[in-house]
Amino acid sequence: MKYLNHIALLFLIGNIGYAQTALYNSGNIRIHQNGQLGFHTDLINDASFDQNLGLAGFYGNTLVSVSGAFMPVFYDTEIANDAGVFLNTGITVTNNTNFVIGDVISPKNQLDVYFNFFRDAFYIGETNGSKVDGFAAITNKQVFSFPVGDSEQLRPLILNSQAENQFAKCAYFFEDANNPISLPNGFDTTRKIRDIGEISTLEFWKLEGSIPSTITINWNARSNMAAFTPDVQNITIVGYSKSANRWLSLGNTAIGGDITQGFVSSETFVPDDYEIITFGTLAVPQEILLLENYLLTPNGDGKNDFLVIPEMIELSPNNSIRIYDRNGLLVFEMTNYTDEFNGISNIDNRVIKRDIGLPQGMYFYLVSLDDLALNFQGFLYLAR
Repeated sequence: MKYLNHIALLFLIGNIGYAQTALYNSGNIRIHQNGQLGFHTDLINDASFDQNLGLAGFYGNTLVSVSGAFMPVFYDTEIANDAGVFLNTGITVTNNTNFVIGDVISPKNQLDVYFNFFRDAFYIGETNGSKVDGFAAITNKQVFSFPVGDSEQLRPLILNSQAENQFAKCAYFFEDANNPISLPNGFDTTRKIRDIGEISTLEFWKLEGSIPSTITINWNARSNMAAFTPDVQNITIVGYSKSANRWLSLGNTAIGGDITQGFVSSETFVPDDYEIITFGTLAVPQEILLLENYLLTPNGDGKNDFLVIPEMIELSPNNSIRIYDRNGLLVFEMTNYTDEFNGISNIDNRVIKRDIGLPQGMYFYLVSLDDLALNFQGFLYLAR
């Protein structure tokens, strides 16, 4: 049952002579366990709206907004509004966010407005058509994949920190770093250290956090990486240093994919030391070789149930393997691999669920043959 206390529903009259409804909270709303509250109109939250245990959903096909002096704190949230939910005031979620259709939108020039995932909060259903178009934030989390993007595409950033972040936030911009539309200052891509070749002028991420971390970002056809380099292994992550006032390389500790779709992981750095982050190229390309692409069908029929790479055992018993999903999230790693991977993750974090098999789709693998001092990469397709 749903219990609502002190709700005032007002009609707001605009200057041009039309009216729209809005839910105006000037008292105290609370959604109790199993309660549900659906917003088909704007929420103006000028009082406490927290300690919720039920579902707060945003529905319809007309843009609705959240504003007011207080940030509402929801337990479960569902976004099912074609036109999206616009945040003038941020939202915190303490449990699940279900992205069905429509974006959570926040002004990218207002750093204090964001969609916040608190401690144990998680999300499902993120797609190109449903994500956070603006700033997503985390509170008391160590590993997190920010479900951010622009109006057209989901472009997540995976953060893996050395300790729990008291607070961190991230947004994606499909804008030229030299002259961004959403930020007050530009970041000259010709101001760079000698080790950097080219720097993307198509897109960037803004990440804030005080804990030393690594990140993983992915590119796709819209990123136009072929314009910078024909060699995937030449791609790196670069950041505009606040102290040096120029672009520095953040490294490329893991790379997977091809020139039209792939991912790269950085070395450890402190996000707060950098204004923005994007793709660059190394002045001197690294060398890596290709192995075969594999099909994995772990259905117990004895065919392609495990990822079998004969070269690892036959040529280099001392080896290691890392497997990533299409966004660059590490899902499996092992030293001295002997054909153990069968579609089950062995990574212990809150981003992936180890009790069920990994979803069907394309994955990238990186192999190190230590006895030969060689590195390899390839694709595998996991079919269910």
